[in-house]
Formats: sequence, C-alpha cells, structure tokens
Amino acid sequence: MIKGIPASNGIGIGRALVYQEEDKSKEYTGKKIGETQLENEMTRFAEAVQIAGKKLEEAKVKASKILEEKDLQLFEAYMKVLGDPILNDMVRTNIQKQYLCAEASVLEAVDKIKAMFLTIDNDYMKQRAEDVENVGNYILDALLGRERVDLSQLEADTILIARDLTPADTVALDKARIKGFAIAKGGETSHTAIVARMLEIPAVVGCGENILKISSGETVILDGAEGTVLSNPDSEQLGFYMQEQQKYLAVQEEIGQLKEKPAVTIDGMRVELFGNIGKPEEALSVVEKGGQGIGLFRTEFLYMDRNQLPSEEEQFQAYKKAAESMGGMPCIIRTLDIGGDKQIKSLELPAEENPFLGYRAIRICLKEVEVFKTQLKAILRASTYGTLKIMFPMISGIEELRAAKKILAEVKNDLDEKSIPYDRNIQVGIMIEIPSAAITADILAKEADFFSIGTNDLCQYSLAVDRMNENVSYLYNPMHPGVLRLIKNVIEAGHEAGIKVGMCGEMASNVESAAVLLGLGLDEFSMAPSSIPYIKKAICNLTFEKAGDIAENVLKISDAAQIRIYVKERLNAD
Repeated sequence: MIKGIPASNGIGIGRALVYQEEDKSKEYTGKKIGETQLENEMTRFAEAVQIAGKKLEEAKVKASKILEEKDLQLFEAYMKVLGDPILNDMVRTNIQKQYLCAEASVLEAVDKIKAMFLTIDNDYMKQRAEDVENVGNYILDALLGRERVDLSQLEADTILIARDLTPADTVALDKARIKGFAIAKGGETSHTAIVARMLEIPAVVGCGENILKISSGETVILDGAEGTVLSNPDSEQLGFYMQEQQKYLAVQEEIGQLKEKPAVTIDGMRVELFGNIGKPEEALSVVEKGGQGIGLFRTEFLYMDRNQLPSEEEQFQAYKKAAESMGGMPCIIRTLDIGGDKQIKSLELPAEENPFLGYRAIRICLKEVEVFKTQLKAILRASTYGTLKIMFPMISGIEELRAAKKILAEVKNDLDEKSIPYDRNIQVGIMIEIPSAAITADILAKEADFFSIGTNDLCQYSLAVDRMNENVSYLYNPMHPGVLRLIKNVIEAGHEAGIKVGMCGEMASNVESAAVLLGLGLDEFSMAPSSIPYIKKAICNLTFEKAGDIAENVLKISDAAQIRIYVKERLNAD
C-alpha cells in the first residue's frame, strides 16, 4: 500500500493506466547558443508564449462546460503567470546575457522563481510555485512541439497514475470513465486537488515516485479520504473496499439531503456553520454547500502578488460582491493579516529574526494607519449591500482593540462628513489567537461584539510549536488539554458578556473536535466550504447532551492522545 496526501474524498476501484509523458526538456538544461542565434531564440520564446496562451484559453473553454464561472479562476491565475514580466524578463535575460537556448532559459527562470516562492513556508506560496512550474511546462510544450495526451478518451473504470497532472489535464477527465487518480507530486491545496474536489473524482496526491512502479492493467483501489493506494488487492481487501465504497455513497446521499437543513442536534440545539474564503468569488461555494454565512474573509489575498496596494474602490467592489453573494447572511471580513509567512511587495516590511512574534497583522495596521483606513472605508461602504462584520486579527490585549476601534471611529466620522452611507450598527469583533487574549477574554468581551477563535495560531503560540517544522510538528495538537482549557475560557467569557463565540481555525472542520466544541458551547463553526456538509452531518447525528458529556469528560483527561481516543470511542459507541 502506498501512502499519499488525501486530495478528494471517495473510493475508486479500477484498472491502472500509468500516464508518463517522456520529459525531454531536461536535456536542454544549460544548453548554449551562438551570438547569431540570439534573435531566433528570442522569437521562438515569444511565439511559444503566444501558443501557450492559446492552449490555456482552449483549456478554459473546455473547463467552462464543466465548471462554474467562479471555479475558472485557476486559469486566470495561469494567464497571470504567463504574462508576468518577472518571468518573461528573466527568460529574455537568460537568452541575451547567458547565451542559453530558449528551452534552457525557461527551465532556469522557472526553477529560480519556484525556489523563491518555496522559501516561504506557506501553502499559498507553494501554490504559486506550482502555478509557475505548470505554466513553464506549457511554454516548453510549445518550444518542443509536444502535444498533450487526450485524457478525455480513457477506457471505463480507469484509475489514472501519473507523476503529475495539471488542472487542465484534470478538467479533461471524463467522470463517467475515470474512477480516480493518484499522482507522485502535488499537495492538498494544489489546483489539481481543488479541481478533483470540484469534479468529485477520488484523488490522492503527493504519493512519491513509488506510485509510478504500479503497472498499467493492475487492479487498483484508491481511498481519497485516507490518502492510500493499493495495487493487486486480494479478494478480502477487494470485498472490504467495495463495502466501504457503498457506505461512502450512502453518506454522500445523506449529506445531499442535509444541504437545505440547519445544523441542529437531535435534541434541538442549533449552531451556525459558516465558510472561510479568500476571494469574493468563493462566497457562492459557501451557499452551495449549505453554509449560513462567511466566518472569515481573508482579505490579504487582495494585497498579494502585486506591486501596488489595492485601491479603496477595488476593495469596495470585492467586499460588495461577497456581501451581495450571501443574500443578507453574515459575512465577517478580517482586516489585513500580513507578516509572518505572508509578505507583500507593496509594503516594505523589515526582515525579522522571528516574524511570527514580530511585526504583523493588527500591529502593522496600527502603524500603517492610511492603509488601514483605506480598507476600513471600503468595508464600511460595502456594508450597505449586505450584513458585513469587521474582525481584527492578532489582538493581544484591550489596548490594541481600543486603538483599532478609535481608527474605525475616525473613518466613520470621515464618511459622515461626506454623507457616504454605511451600516451604523456594523458589528466589530476580534480573533482570539494569542494566549494573552484567550486568558483575558473576559476583559475583551466587554468591548467586542463577537469572538472568533483562530485555533491554528492559538495552538502554535500556546504549545510553542511551529507546525510546519517537521522536527516538532508532532507536538501540534488542538486537542491538547491546555488548548481546550483556553477555548473553554473564551467561550464562557463571551457568553457571560452576551456575545457569540465562533471558530475559524482548522479545528472547526474536524468531526471529532466538533463534538467537543459543540459540548463546550461554541456558537459558530467556520471552515473550508467543502467541509460544511460533513460537520453538519456530525452535528445533526449528535445530541447536545451527549456532546456536553463528552466535553466535560475530555477536560478531565490529562493526555492529548487519550482525549482523541476517548472522543472517537464515544462517537462510535452508538
């Protein structure tokens, strides 16, 4: 059995087809040309960029027949990379200054830009590195006259095995024929994985080179939820997975029936399920998955991958679009959260020895006041088009909350003077992601309209663990007794002050954690839209009484591993 990264849920059973195009581009690495060839190589590169653009447009047209408009953004991302002056200038410089052939120039430029992105330990930046590599391959296809295999004509019941697949490759797959795919490269947040989830094709990514040792024609079982690939199963294994496949299909049918229903426990306790988004186009996916609002709009993505700060009007249009998409349901907009692993070109932030404990998020906004005011004006203007809420990140104490609210009051006064309308009752909340905020939640609750617990950072700061550091990542555990007690304190402090408490960290999208959080009294769960149906199902199948009993007993357990075992046993008991 080969272990990879779960990318798209479902169990696929079929015959393997190993798809390995011979990559001859590496043969050109470092290949030099003479001075008389410079003009020709420059022309070849320019023509290759044009051809690559046409191929991407063709792929987008094909995709538009399958995907919705909002899901076609990945092709826009590719076109943006293709026209990126940094990439193009680097390739031209390699040709003119280093006398490299067009193929070698593209390979070197792509490698350099990828390496630049990969130095930042962040999923978003890793995705940008993957985009650059895929676009580079389109250019190389054109230079080498390489045609891609038509993956829409696979035989029925195929499990596709490959080193890598581009999103365009994935879109071409025929759902009626393919039962799943497994690739050596890729990650959970890659565009290929995202497309697989959109198309509901079971997929496992990041399997490593061992996946290519499977031979075409072998029977293969792929478990997209567990991230496993099994070749040549025996009859017992085959029977087991066929049963699991039927169970999965039954669950999917049940989830589909829950879409229009609220998240209510068997004994009548109702909670709100919201979605986390990074772009306004993603708001519709929250509604489609049965969400009741947006619990986190990560606005920093409006600021990244650009040389200038977004204007007030540009931000206003983005927030307005999100508000209108929700049809009156709440949309919580988190103000700019940069620094740490999220750097932007338009602000020259100082290099820091420990950026996660340094100049980031609200700390930047309180110093870059005009940048902060521009964003707040855009949010307030958009607030007349829906139910927007403002959320400040990285609040460590009451002084920062008061300082941020003072700037907000100044912005409101400015809009009043210009007779620009806005929601005068707009709610202002904070993220609880620093231990000092969790401990002093009773103080903060008196001056905040709501709390949203950011468990990703709260866990890291509480446990002194960088979850991206492979030497200590095993210590990162949201079910650690210390973290659970902080969460309990925040919920109780919020309720004592009469305000709602939500959660927008990854913990909210875990079924086992959800039972504990429900029992602790969490009012709102916010997560990736694709997780909403699963958490809704878990809540609808629980009683609030049982969840409360689980939470009460969990707080008595001293070991994080034992907490998980206990919760899993209780959930499976009935």
